[in-house]
Amino acid sequence: MHPTHSAGDGAHRPSASGPCHCAVLPPYILKNLAEADDPRIREAAEKTLEVDARLREARAAAPREVTRAPVTAGVLERTVFDTHETRELPGDVVRTEGADPVVDGTVNRAYDGLGLTFAFFEEVYGRHSIDDRNLPLDATVHYRRKYNNAIWNGRQMIFGDGDGIVFNDFTIAVDIPAHEMVHGVTQYTADLLYEYQSGALNESVSDVFGSLVKQYARRQTAEEADWLIGAGLFTPTVRGQALRSMKAPGTAYDDRLLGGKDPQPDNMDRYVETDLDNGGVHINSGIPNHAFYLVANQIGGFAWERAGQIWYDTLTSGELGPHADFKDFARATVAATERRYGRGMEYEAVIKAWAHVGVNGNG
Repeated sequence: MHPTHSAGDGAHRPSASGPCHCAVLPPYILKNLAEADDPRIREAAEKTLEVDARLREARAAAPREVTRAPVTAGVLERTVFDTHETRELPGDVVRTEGADPVVDGTVNRAYDGLGLTFAFFEEVYGRHSIDDRNLPLDATVHYRRKYNNAIWNGRQMIFGDGDGIVFNDFTIAVDIPAHEMVHGVTQYTADLLYEYQSGALNESVSDVFGSLVKQYARRQTAEEADWLIGAGLFTPTVRGQALRSMKAPGTAYDDRLLGGKDPQPDNMDRYVETDLDNGGVHINSGIPNHAFYLVANQIGGFAWERAGQIWYDTLTSGELGPHADFKDFARATVAATERRYGRGMEYEAVIKAWAHVGVNGNG
């Protein structure tokens, strides 16, 4: 049950602005699982869809107000909470900044994932936490029972345990906590609306930097990296290697339970026109994802250095409006590249990558 593919310009629809309920797992996968033969899979998927809907309705809760002055040094402050499979957010405090690891591996993975992402942004781009003002990082684990998702709700990260049949624990892949934390970074910078092309860019930015955090931790070059999002999240019963592939969108999985083949396009010729999934935010994100992969591999070396710097400069440039589409973003990356690197090899790599995926980054 995937949306049909068709070329289009992804026209924007009006929507309310504000913090997004940004989830790593697309709703179309959950809707397919809700039709599974196995009642355990159906129940977990139905419950996750129901909980996600409630969380979206509650997203009006504003993020923490930023009243602190700009900072010049990073101060990491993490708190991990446990709801003990209930819905009472944020839950009980189970690990705070500087505390020793606990017996619960999920708690430790969430804590470490937030710390790694914080360190990545500080060490690579000089950014101090989500808001660049040392915003404390809060994460809740063991949310609900068999909850199949990880989300940023506008003020904190929330991680489910998975159903144990299709999905493992949602802290198991380090790029998932990073992905969710980057939704917060986007909220405090470009604030891309979570719908249609701006929403696909929002998802793509989280995939890009989620992948870069993983590569940074492993000290992998662009050529060595797997460019997979959520590798290890599926259990061995699923025919799939990850949720998404930036290297080859549309190839991450192919399993009847999930609705068949991964629907992500890698080019505007296969852009998906749909009102599902907030206008295809997890689907069409494959196009800008692939553009970044092409830039990183054309430039070579560590992708977080020049390619990642271009994307970070674009995100923080102030040139992107909340309704930015793929062309807006492509042109902003071209401008950011020229400002930092001139019209050399990096500039040509960016121009060629966007052209390859069918987006005009010139003029």
